[in-house]
Amino acid sequence: MVATTQGLVTVFGGSGFVGAQAVRVLARRGWRVRVAVRNPNQAVELKPAGDPGQIQLIRCDVNDPAQVAEACRGANAVVNLIGILFESGKRTFEAMHVDAARRIAEQARTAGVSRFVQVSAIGADAEGKSAYARSKAAGEAAVREVFPDAVILRPSVVFGPGDDFLNRFAVMATFAPALPLVGFGRTKFQPVYVGDVAEAIARSVEDVSLAGRTFELGGPATLTFEEVLRLVLRETGRARLLAPLPFSVARAIGSVAQLSAFVGIPPVLTRDQVLSLETDNVVADGAEGLAALGVQPTGMEAVVPSYLWRYRRGGQFAEKATF
Repeated sequence: MVATTQGLVTVFGGSGFVGAQAVRVLARRGWRVRVAVRNPNQAVELKPAGDPGQIQLIRCDVNDPAQVAEACRGANAVVNLIGILFESGKRTFEAMHVDAARRIAEQARTAGVSRFVQVSAIGADAEGKSAYARSKAAGEAAVREVFPDAVILRPSVVFGPGDDFLNRFAVMATFAPALPLVGFGRTKFQPVYVGDVAEAIARSVEDVSLAGRTFELGGPATLTFEEVLRLVLRETGRARLLAPLPFSVARAIGSVAQLSAFVGIPPVLTRDQVLSLETDNVVADGAEGLAALGVQPTGMEAVVPSYLWRYRRGGQFAEKATF
């Protein structure tokens, strides 16, 4: 049994890939956790992650100030993990990354919350090429207007069981004859383990000395997009052609959501995502990172084989290909 002595933290977006891990880490460290989500029924698996009553699920539409206020009521800390990778209907980048972040910060301040953690993304830039990058920067600014002492975390692409990064390409490799090497595969990534991001969130909530600082979270290795795809093929035992796709062509295809025609599956890229790929996704020189938070980064080789094996033809015990 965990002694819940830390207080109450509200996690917005706590049912997502990163959020669920953050909820578990916070619960293990003794926090009572209120998980604010659109549909609590889709997050019931989080309840057993803590002691009875330690993790509370609450319905919250972040477009409704009253529901956001209720989610923040009585909390000592708030973590905002709300984010989308593509726009759909009213769920635009502006609405989810900027307006929602501002609304949560305002209601948290009104509720007397003392600590605020905003999870953004590496590449957040008011002058960025993609609308995603610009909206992430605007969301940071909106939070800092209300909470100047908020901690901002900017992870690179996040990997781990259940990710939408390596798993996506592994699924494609099971039946597509080729994988798209967007931008000739030269974009650089610094993939970070989901457990390390969750630990960084927990430490940002607890350590008051981190107030007002921004941290860029990247793993111990930098890989090109081509190297990422080759890693997936190696771990899944699949021999697939890597088809070079210039950015200009990828943008045109993505703009009409027809990239699937190239690989034979539903669309996996949008034009804005292609624009994001035109900028490296790595920790900036001089930026504070996991080390400043006291977190030792976990390498991909220690985690990836534990979940990509499911895509091998022979399953877990199949021999890995040597290509």
